[in-house]
Amino acid sequence: MKITAKSRYALRILLDIAVHGGNGPRSIREIATSQSISEKFISRIAVPLRRAGLLATERGASGGLRLALFPEKITLLDIVEATDGPVSIVQCLSRPGACGKHGRCAAENAWRKTNDALVSALGAVSLEDVANDQRRLADVGTAEPDYCI
Repeated sequence: MKITAKSRYALRILLDIAVHGGNGPRSIREIATSQSISEKFISRIAVPLRRAGLLATERGASGGLRLALFPEKITLLDIVEATDGPVSIVQCLSRPGACGKHGRCAAENAWRKTNDALVSALGAVSLEDVANDQRRLADVGTAEPDYCI
């Protein structure tokens, strides 16, 4: 399983709002400028994040995007599942009928344990954790994040 660009950009968008949003919404244009992401792509990624209850939108002149939950309540797992669907490192875990050996394969149990560990690790990191790391980086002179996607 590979974390897609959609999930990585979703984290950047939510991180930008968590760090710069304060109490009000952040405009798509502000996020686009800050993160070097097109406004169109931000709008597309916002849809599944809003459906998942992670992001809220506000209309009007002072509208924009804001977090629907406190950053400590949003995990990397929430973000990945909102944009890419359930985490499944192999097809037999997400679609048991895909393999004729379902229930009779020792490898399936090994993949399930590995998948469970990944899900647990993603669920253990909150948006607040990442935002705090970003604030620490800004404090040492790296004002804008240098992301590799």
